[in-house]
Amino acid sequence: MKLLVKNLCWNIKENHMKFHTRKWIKPEDLNANNSLFGERLLAWIDEEAALYAIIQLENQHVVTKYMSSINFMSSARVNDIIEIGIAPVKFGKTSLTLKCEVRNKMTRQTIITIDEIIMVNLGKDGQPKAHGKHRIEYVKDRLEAQSK
Repeated sequence: MKLLVKNLCWNIKENHMKFHTRKWIKPEDLNANNSLFGERLLAWIDEEAALYAIIQLENQHVVTKYMSSINFMSSARVNDIIEIGIAPVKFGKTSLTLKCEVRNKMTRQTIITIDEIIMVNLGKDGQPKAHGKHRIEYVKDRLEAQSK
């Protein structure tokens, strides 16, 4: 049983945070306190997690199932630039668990951390579907495999 669980839910030992997305904070992104509106930031994080999962699982039918507690540590103001970082934590049979960190490029402070974002791979029927992935794949590796 341990072997089966190990194969279905591979933990990533060295999950390096990749900061691919940057956002420029504009007046429409602010709350009444003139700081970054939390709901706007969470929408950006959800979108980034979905994009990451879609690329890794090679399926456009991916949904957010769960986000762990969210820890706001600082904020951002108009004209600040923030970065959204996503790293895989583990691959499940039908899911991909990610973690997230958002940082302010101007102040160099972490804005928010989320330890777990669970994305679920769906079939065309809208039900969870096994994805068969067990490790991070990069586009260059997929291209090399296709050319062989």
